[in-house]
Amino acid sequence: MLTFRKAVPGDMDALLALYEQGRAAIARFGIDQWQNGYPAGADVEKDLADNVLWVSEDSEVPGKIASVMALIFTGEPTYDVIVEGKWLTGDSHDYAAIHRITVSPDFRNRGVAGQTMAFGMESARKAGFSSLRIDTHEGNLAMRGMLEKNGFTHCGTIFLESGAPRVAYEILL
Repeated sequence: MLTFRKAVPGDMDALLALYEQGRAAIARFGIDQWQNGYPAGADVEKDLADNVLWVSEDSEVPGKIASVMALIFTGEPTYDVIVEGKWLTGDSHDYAAIHRITVSPDFRNRGVAGQTMAFGMESARKAGFSSLRIDTHEGNLAMRGMLEKNGFTHCGTIFLESGAPRVAYEILL
């Protein structure tokens, strides 16, 4: 059974290792997502300082982080413009967003990603948001499949600050 808690500074080494494992998993798709060292230590430090980073642990494997995600309640500027589609909630800013989510290789194919998304959805709903948004690289078929399996709708394309396109998803809460 998974339990969720806010990440703490003492998790830093484990989080950096987990993101490195996530980069390696994504590299197998032959895409550039996360291949430039992102998320880096500074990103994790900012998420910790902003108190937006959540981790899950499995009660059968104490002390080992199964998944991590940044759950943002302050909006996402890159979601202000969407092309080749539209958000389910239109131009509303009544949404939460998930970023920097990954699952430990030790916990893959055990439903951890779906449970992590469900926790994010419930947390956003309890915080009063009407939807949850997320984006990923077009070639990240594993992530796209997981999102669709968990009820997210492909809404169009957004662009990161760098100009890189990302496929955008949303689910109504």
